[in-house]
Amino acid sequence: MNSTTITKTIFLDAPREIVWSFLTEKDKLARWFHPAEEDLKEGAAYTLLDQHGDMSRICWGKVLEMRPHDSLVYTFTVKPLNGAMTTVRWTLEDAAGGTRLTLAHEGIEQAAGEAAFMMLSALDAGWDKHFERLRQEAKAPVPA
Repeated sequence: MNSTTITKTIFLDAPREIVWSFLTEKDKLARWFHPAEEDLKEGAAYTLLDQHGDMSRICWGKVLEMRPHDSLVYTFTVKPLNGAMTTVRWTLEDAAGGTRLTLAHEGIEQAAGEAAFMMLSALDAGWDKHFERLRQEAKAPVPA
């Protein structure tokens, strides 16, 4: 990782299996991130859709590695990057009855060129907003 890698860690009140489902299943991705055309699959391309507009493609890439409940790696681009790919790495770890989820979003500076700082700032703020929704959506149900 270098100084332009976005790295974020959050703690979620849910086991890794539940958090994993929110990272990989299309219906759960839609609840905190963006709707997906289908569940993520290792080696397959994926497309996330703009739910606040015309349901056009907003993010896309290819799933490079899936180690269920442990880690997920995929290439990632958004419209402003004009198809230049970055890499998103997720790491899931047990933490005091919940999950420690770490994101490392790499390659933004190379993909964005002269607009790197603007893109880093926008993606950094975007991940914060998405994580806030994930915290709410992935909460473990309260036992009856």
